[in-house]
Amino acid sequence: MRPRVEEVRIQGLGVIDEAVLELSPGFTVVTGETGAGKTMVVTGLGLLFGGRADPARVRPGADKTTIEGTLLVDPAGRAAQQVFDIGGEVEDGELIISRTVSAEGRSRAWLGGRTVPVGTLTYLAEELVAVHGQMDQQRLLQPGKQRAALDRYAGDELVKPLRAYEQSYKRHKQVGELLAELTTRARERAQEADVLRFGLGEIEKADPKAGEDAELKEEAERLSHADALRNAATTAHTALLGDPMSGPEAAQDAVSLVGTARSAVESVREFDPVLGGLADRLAEAGYLINDVATELAAYAESVEADPARLAAVQERRSVLTGLVRKYGADVAEVLDWARKSAARLTELDGDDDRIEELTREHDELTERLTEQAGELTRIRMGTAERFGQAVTEELTALAMPHARVSVEITKSPDFGPHGVDEVELRMAAHPAAPPLPLNKGASGGELSRVMLAIEVVFAGADPVPTFVFDEVDAGVGGKAAVEIGRRLAKLARTAQVIVVTHLPQVAAFADQHLVVEKASDGSVVRSGVVTLDREGRARELSRMLAGLEDSELGRAHAEELLSLAATAKAAV
Repeated sequence: MRPRVEEVRIQGLGVIDEAVLELSPGFTVVTGETGAGKTMVVTGLGLLFGGRADPARVRPGADKTTIEGTLLVDPAGRAAQQVFDIGGEVEDGELIISRTVSAEGRSRAWLGGRTVPVGTLTYLAEELVAVHGQMDQQRLLQPGKQRAALDRYAGDELVKPLRAYEQSYKRHKQVGELLAELTTRARERAQEADVLRFGLGEIEKADPKAGEDAELKEEAERLSHADALRNAATTAHTALLGDPMSGPEAAQDAVSLVGTARSAVESVREFDPVLGGLADRLAEAGYLINDVATELAAYAESVEADPARLAAVQERRSVLTGLVRKYGADVAEVLDWARKSAARLTELDGDDDRIEELTREHDELTERLTEQAGELTRIRMGTAERFGQAVTEELTALAMPHARVSVEITKSPDFGPHGVDEVELRMAAHPAAPPLPLNKGASGGELSRVMLAIEVVFAGADPVPTFVFDEVDAGVGGKAAVEIGRRLAKLARTAQVIVVTHLPQVAAFADQHLVVEKASDGSVVRSGVVTLDREGRARELSRMLAGLEDSELGRAHAEELLSLAATAKAAV
């Protein structure tokens, strides 16, 4: 389904108080008397698709200008997807676009029921409409658009080479950016590598072991309190087993007391099983106390004050504390830092090899891109010649027999996303004139005809589904006007065409004819838009031909024009 504009409502724009335009999917022409507001129709369409808001265009006495358009789009197409992406809606294939401009200059836009920046309408319009007004000839004046247009005209011949170039360019750019990063940050990476080497050297020299810091802490505590620990163990041993050097009058030790208790209970255990159980437990307690006392004696003998060892432990702890202060909360974190830093250092040390590898790949890609870009240039040069000839032939039929359109292709010193070619359309108004860029080589009316010629040449290749032309026939009459009408009809076979014209020869080729009518009401001009039937078209063409709707000669000429146009359209 090809998108198209179905209906446009205009309120408070210039001399137009309120108007509704019902547009044909083919060729719609808009006519009317001078001052009725024909050009305001193009202005309204331009505003609807993101054109610059001029508060001076707001109708005197009105608060704002309102333009609302109903478009038919494919719900699965790209335009609908853009609307869905911003949260708008497309209902039954209908997309509603609205734009208001206040008398103070404030502008608001809505797309699919959602408020959007005006720029969103401009972005959408690139896929939907090309407006060629007297003051709005921007689309094909942009170098990027001209290059894209020439590429579309080249067709399948350019598709594969361009795709191959774009893939190479993408990789070339990635490699170049990575290479630039590696080389420009070489000093930073060298400094980072030095820091890592120093740290790893410190850690390697100290050779810490996992858990070593906790073990050394315990040993330091033990060595620092050796006398107190030995005295405590000896005192406890004496309390449990007694001092063998003491006399019999000394207080009994724990083993002796437990033994006395056990003997007392053992003597009567046979009379009560409960007491027998307690006797067994006293026996176990005696054994346990003996074991503990033995270990205390051994511990007391093992504890020695060793100042040399204590000094060594404290020195080792100092070394580990220095590492922990720099590289982690404990020795485990220091070792983890060392592992990660060793891996990072390996990566940094490999940068030189990586730079060499990337440099080699970058050189290979540069050579490949040079060849591919040359192929694109060759194809574009051939296409440019054919395209210039085709547009020049169209201009001859459009009452510009001496104009010549050419395509200037220059090479950029740098690779771009689409090659090294810079494309510019140029026109020489007459044989003695130098070729100039379109916006400098043609007047407003001529530029409209140039754009029409270009669009006709591009018919079927240009993806824009709707074209709007304002006064494309300025300064033209007679046979040339008929040819303009014929070419607009040809363009309408593949796209929707909307044209504002004052020439009956052009209007006769339309599929739908709208007339902007005006009526005076005091000092206020009100305008409306009427869709004409066959009879109405004949009357309007007669007015355009003879200035009188009811002139018999004018009516006859109008009928002849309509018949001629119908025959010519059938042959298109």
